[in-house]
Amino acid sequence: MVDPESSFELLVRVRTGDSDALSRLLQRYLPALTRWARGRLPHWARDVSDTQDLVQDTVIQVMKHLNEFRPERPGALQAYLRQALMNRIRDELRRAARSPVPTELPEALEASAPSPLEQAIGREKLEHYEAALQELSEADREAIIGRVELGQSYEELAGILDKPSPDAARMAVHRAMRRLVENMKRPA
Repeated sequence: MVDPESSFELLVRVRTGDSDALSRLLQRYLPALTRWARGRLPHWARDVSDTQDLVQDTVIQVMKHLNEFRPERPGALQAYLRQALMNRIRDELRRAARSPVPTELPEALEASAPSPLEQAIGREKLEHYEAALQELSEADREAIIGRVELGQSYEELAGILDKPSPDAARMAVHRAMRRLVENMKRPA
């Protein structure tokens, strides 16, 4: 379970140079960020690094600037890391679009396969989902991303969303999902 208060305490210790606290923060956030990032960077935009490398590199860069980060609410560090990762993915997409690697392709080669997430919901639907998600409040986005994309339990979400109980977190996710569905019903 992610305990936002102890994450804050770890963050304070990291700022004093405690490498054990940094290691514990990385252990806490890397798996969930890797799950979240999987499938978001298409295969054609990758170079020799994979999703895990991209996540680790992003988190290491963020950790270098932790003294500048000011957590204002529970779950702020997770949201900050996820936003940094999303920015990195966008940078990778722009980089790949600017300088594609010239290669000779055999004529019998089929188009590259879509990512697992694209296979599950389709590229167009993924873009529609992302756009509808951005229209939600920050709290609704956190609830949906935490539950659906990161697979967090309602108990974990209660702490992150500052809810009094897992049932309150479940209701917050349910309401956020309804708003997301309404946003997705509108034409893209």
